[in-house]
Amino acid sequence: MDASEQDVLQQALAWRGEGRKVAIATVIATWGSSPRPVGSQLAVNEDGAMVGSVSGGCIEGAVVREAQEIMAGARPRLLDFGVTNEQAWEVGLACGGKLEVYVEAVE
Repeated sequence: MDASEQDVLQQALAWRGEGRKVAIATVIATWGSSPRPVGSQLAVNEDGAMVGSVSGGCIEGAVVREAQEIMAGARPRLLDFGVTNEQAWEVGLACGGKLEVYVEAVE
């Protein structure tokens, strides 16, 4: 799912043009190890189709669940993921670390 930021935004715009609900997740901060840099984005539509990536592992699954809630009318939110080195492999942050992801609906 490695797509450029432009690809992510173009696909989000195309989905909106088809009348679909869309949410965008953006990595806004990282500390320590993080699989994706600040500025990485993931677009999700109401059918669960995705383009781009903000992390991997179960973090991406959690971001998609939040995106679905936001498309259903919940307010945009800032998600904070941080793990100890012992938990790192389980959630996809291979060397520990922390990241913040902002999720919002595309209007």
